[in-house]
Amino acid sequence: MSPAEVVVLGNLGVDTNVYLPPQVPAGPAETTFTENLDCVGQAGGYASLGYARLGRRTAFIGHVGDDAPGRLCRDTLAAAGVDLRALFLDPEGTARSVNLMAPDGSRRNFYDGKGHARLHPDPAACRAVLAGARLAHVNLAAWTRDLLPVARTLGLTLACDLQDVVDPTDPYRAPYIREADILFFSSANHADPEPLMEAFLAGRPDRIVVAGLGPRGCALGTRAGIRRFPPEILERPVVDTNGAGDSLAVGFLTAHVLEGRSLEASIRRGQLAARHACTLRGTSDGLLTAAELEALARDAGVEG
Repeated sequence: MSPAEVVVLGNLGVDTNVYLPPQVPAGPAETTFTENLDCVGQAGGYASLGYARLGRRTAFIGHVGDDAPGRLCRDTLAAAGVDLRALFLDPEGTARSVNLMAPDGSRRNFYDGKGHARLHPDPAACRAVLAGARLAHVNLAAWTRDLLPVARTLGLTLACDLQDVVDPTDPYRAPYIREADILFFSSANHADPEPLMEAFLAGRPDRIVVAGLGPRGCALGTRAGIRRFPPEILERPVVDTNGAGDSLAVGFLTAHVLEGRSLEASIRRGQLAARHACTLRGTSDGLLTAAELEALARDAGVEG
């Protein structure tokens, strides 16, 4: 088996997306009629499937339970060609999310990570999967902190997603902030993300920081300063923002780290991947292929 180009580390599970009607009935009514859709998701699911759809050799390190959601996750990633040698068992079951979805595609997430805070995957198996890869895409499952030094020792580019970070001194996120070559975060808790980006860049002139700004686009921070990019426009409407941040990271990292494209071309490709993900309602199927992303980039005038 050829080594993976990219290894995704994090939580994998099933999302249940509950699509609320435009007007939720007020009062004590016991039942509200909604559409409820299940899909393989969470950061590990969206990232692994995103890289695989772009044609990259992809491996996943994480856990599922010995249950129906776990079998769905395993079968879905295997069908996409993802290397699952380091897919371990969580005895507490497969992680689940319930996302209450508003008509504009925004969400409120209720997350059940099962045993992830107490798990410690086999380091030898993880090292074998990481060896030879170029990129480690790391999410915030507690056990992934143990593997940051392993990825660093093996010489991988280390990209970490801090998600909806609030405080740059947050002790839980400190190892990721210390080790990452490339940091992503959502600006959901920051009207102006630039002070946080400056904190992440301080003392690390070689670091790249990407802040997702939702409908306002994104911001890119490097030693040259912070630059904002407006959102990319597609014809299909935004219906579901699940997986958008993961797709931004996948598109950017594939273009910049794996393909050697410029920062601007890479950030725009990432935004196109994220915007496309927002057109997929209740599913992680249909993420962009390499040919589809290239066609969108060409239509948008992305150079490089």
